[in-house]
Amino acid sequence: MIMIKPLLLLLLLCAQLHSIHGLVPVRKEVYDNGRIFDITHKFTPQTPSGGDSENGVGRFLCLRDNMKNGSLYNGSDLKLFVHSGTHVDAPGHMLDHYFDDGFDVDTLDLEVLNGPALLVDVPRDKNITAEVMQSLNIPKGVRRVLFRTLNTDRKLMFKKEFDASFVGFMKDGAKWLVDNTDIKLVGIDYLSVAAYDDLVPSHLVFHESREIILVEGLKLDDIQPGIYSVHCLPLRLVGAEGSPIRCILIK
Repeated sequence: MIMIKPLLLLLLLCAQLHSIHGLVPVRKEVYDNGRIFDITHKFTPQTPSGGDSENGVGRFLCLRDNMKNGSLYNGSDLKLFVHSGTHVDAPGHMLDHYFDDGFDVDTLDLEVLNGPALLVDVPRDKNITAEVMQSLNIPKGVRRVLFRTLNTDRKLMFKKEFDASFVGFMKDGAKWLVDNTDIKLVGIDYLSVAAYDDLVPSHLVFHESREIILVEGLKLDDIQPGIYSVHCLPLRLVGAEGSPIRCILIK
């Protein structure tokens, strides 16, 4: 009897099913002839997760109801750390009294999360300090800024292991932004807007006023710097200090 390895058998079965249905799902990063950019990372078991995880998010979907097992429908359970992949922070993430008072993701201002935004390139050799913020010359009146850093060049969001060497805001850079700009939405291209060495202090500077919203883990590859319309929508998770978020840019 010829023995067929399970993986080979699965591949043969998939190929047979493909030939039967003739359907191939289309997954896009850019829509409408280059006008709309999806800046959200896909969720897979290898998607990086906050909390110093070395293994990514792991198995986050479980097919609870399966038509192949006789169910009338397919239905999945979802279990996910809310600070994984592309996500948003609420003030209660780092300030416990705000958490207790109910400042969760359902209280975030959708007006701040949607509107004109500036995508800027950060100098690649350093964290975002007060000096770097000054050098970017972001005009007054700009309320939403997406900061593209060395994290994008290093493709850190495509690696399942958490990497503490990522680029982010130092405390003085966060304070300079708060004191000298009109920015209310801060977006960045790794799991934390704050550099690892100033992880808590920088977050506290941003969260204290409850006016600045942090969007983290953005996918900013192959997009020209400039002005776009950004649209970010978190889940309405009452009681949660963070949420996965779908973000797009429109020219």
